[in-house]
Amino acid sequence: MKITLITVCLNSAATIGETLDSVAAQSYKNIEHIVVDGGSLDETPAIVRAWKKHPVHFISEPDKGKYDAMNKGIRLATGDVIGILNSDDIYYDAHVLENVTRTMNDRTVDACYADLIYVDKNNPEKTIRYWKSRFFKKGLFARGWMPAHPTFFARRSVYEKYGLFDLNYSFAADVELLARFMEKYEIESVYIPQIFIRMRSGGDSNNSLLTIVRQNIEIYQACKKNNLQISLGAFFFTKIAARIRQFSSRPPHQ
Repeated sequence: MKITLITVCLNSAATIGETLDSVAAQSYKNIEHIVVDGGSLDETPAIVRAWKKHPVHFISEPDKGKYDAMNKGIRLATGDVIGILNSDDIYYDAHVLENVTRTMNDRTVDACYADLIYVDKNNPEKTIRYWKSRFFKKGLFARGWMPAHPTFFARRSVYEKYGLFDLNYSFAADVELLARFMEKYEIESVYIPQIFIRMRSGGDSNNSLLTIVRQNIEIYQACKKNNLQISLGAFFFTKIAARIRQFSSRPPHQ
């Protein structure tokens, strides 16, 4: 099984090396790594082009934002399974892709996802939030739930059959895509109760109150687009409760 990893970046010189390192350190080696750069003006292109620890397919050109860049990577992918790793995220340990392949070797499974921790921007060993996921049941998206997108791996055939990221969504195209796959088309997904990703805090979707508001409006619109019966009260209650749990809980070993 070949796994295609897609990393999109823009002026990511401060973190892209750690992201690449975490891919090179994976025990599972049948990897195609596509890095899609939006035309960085810093040292990002030089860092990626000089990388020697594992093969990287690198393209650098202007795009319409991160979801457009992800779509470019998906169209280029030749792997059986596709995962997306942000340019400031790293894999939790060396066995993430091994665990993915163990699950995806079951041909009845279309996708899998796992847990994620938010870490300090300058210290990836310091946990800020713990995003513990759960097994999926229909209707969860309408109540404000979703799996952590950076932990999500799906067969390439799922994207080919059900489509890519909808660029009409600037802040929540990942939510719309996951809702479309899991709620509307009912793909067979498996939750792996392990941490897959260390995500640096302070990302695009959490960098201001206005962004958070706009993101949640788009999430509501994404649910309506995919014909989900959404209750605003239940939606916001679940979102707030989940956020409180993420800040108050810690992984079992911490």
